[in-house]
Formats: sequence, structure tokens, C-alpha cells
Amino acid sequence: MAIAPKLTPLQEMEARRNATAGDKPKRAISEEEKATRKDRVVKAKDALARSVGTKGDQVAPARAALKVYLQKLNEPKQPDDAAFEALIEAPFKAPPKKKTNDRRF
Repeated sequence: MAIAPKLTPLQEMEARRNATAGDKPKRAISEEEKATRKDRVVKAKDALARSVGTKGDQVAPARAALKVYLQKLNEPKQPDDAAFEALIEAPFKAPPKKKTNDRRF
């Protein structure tokens, strides 16, 4: 009767990860998509660099959105061109002023 060797928790976790990693299909990224992503990364990093000294209430959330975009770059769902352009321009556009119903003359 053979005794099975005990695995450390780290080895067990690694074995489980390797077992499930083979089940996922690899996603093929076309050269056109790679070029688009590289161009978008350059634009996003440029917008982050230009918005460093910018002041305003819209700057911090817009910079955070750009950082999240760069972090999630390898996910399959990416914003379309219009949404990406809005993301790039967000730190530099002043938010619309709130309208008041105060009609004093």
C-alpha cells in the first residue's frame, strides 16, 4: 500500500490553478487590435501626464477613470471610440454649471 505524498497548501493551490488554467480558451488578439490598444495606451498616458497640474472638481475622478482603464486593458470588453475620447478629454473639460431657479433682478 503506497502512501500519497502530502502537499503543502502552496503546492495544492498551484496544482488547482494549473488544473483550471488549461480549461480556459486562449483569446487571439489581432494585429489591428494590438495597434489600437497601443495607440490608446499612448493617448491615455499622455492625458494623465498633461492633467497633473490641472485644477478642478472633475480632474481627480477623470484621472482615476484613466488609471482604471489602463489597469483593465487586457480585459475583452473595451470602450468604443466615442467613450474612449470622452475618457481622454474628461480631465480638461469643466463640468457644466448647475442651473439655478434663482431669478433675482
